Amino acid sequence: MKLSILDQAPVTKGHSPTTALQNSVELAQLGDRLGYERMWLAEHHNTNVFASSAPEISAAYLSAKTERIRIGTGGVMMMHYSPLKLAEVFKTLSAYAPNRIDFGVGRAPGGDGQSMYALAEGRQPMLHNMYEKLDTALSYLQDIPPTDDLYRPVRATPTAVDLPQTWLLGSSGNSALKAAQKGMGYSYAQFFTGEMDKMTLAHYTKNFVPSSFMARPQIVVSYMATVADTEEQAIYEALPQDIWRLNFMKGRIEQLLTPEQAANYPLSELDHMEILNNRKQHLVGSAQQVSDLLQQQQAYYGFDEAMIISIPHSQKQRLKTYQLLAQQLL
Repeated sequence: MKLSILDQAPVTKGHSPTTALQNSVELAQLGDRLGYERMWLAEHHNTNVFASSAPEISAAYLSAKTERIRIGTGGVMMMHYSPLKLAEVFKTLSAYAPNRIDFGVGRAPGGDGQSMYALAEGRQPMLHNMYEKLDTALSYLQDIPPTDDLYRPVRATPTAVDLPQTWLLGSSGNSALKAAQKGMGYSYAQFFTGEMDKMTLAHYTKNFVPSSFMARPQIVVSYMATVADTEEQAIYEALPQDIWRLNFMKGRIEQLLTPEQAANYPLSELDHMEILNNRKQHLVGSAQQVSDLLQQQQAYYGFDEAMIISIPHSQKQRLKTYQLLAQQLL
């Protein structure tokens, strides 16, 4: 099984945003050594819990700090940017790191309404034309003049560079057909809901049209996981993330607690039940347990690659999750 990394540069309790971004470098270099396929950076705005607000900048830095692993965005939120600028950024990245850059895009805002309007300089955000914007960006990436009158006279430079891989992100299945029709890879965020639809993934594969970006259909599924030497240790390290998710569902967004703080956090019986219910969204256990589950899911759903997001409190435990999974699956 191919394994990859999704990083939000989490800012956990007692750590700074600068440390979170430096941790991304360490994680990328570990993934590079262990044989992970790719590492993507998320885009989050107006939050003190994630430091990844400019994934294209992080991608540039990380591609220069690694040798083999593919680096990209998971994803850049295209509502905020001109398709011309998107193409210029990723063509530049591809020129610096040929055959190692992934152009992963999503339709979500990556933040709240206030940040969405601030990024649009107070204008009404354009939410109706996202796929048209994507078509323009894809044309630009291939040095093909777009059909839109606004963009047709303008070239996206640098030209004649290696194409990045292109990926469309989704969490509901609605974008799967669009990804297939445009010859893009499809990335499904399983950790959002804990659910997947086998028919949606099969529909993507069946309708895939080969493109200059991708010759065959490719599906990446993103899972959240906390892995340790034993199941008991994994549960202990996972509890801060479990509590974070409980609070998030109640509208409270707070920095991740330490495991010691989480162990003493007041939880009701209902909270404990909710944590167990969330195990579909957060895979917790020994390396063998989580690896077995990932292999079972791959056999049933037919995806190509598992992308792991892991957010325990400490960087040491986060790196260990990726190390243990690599020992089992790579």
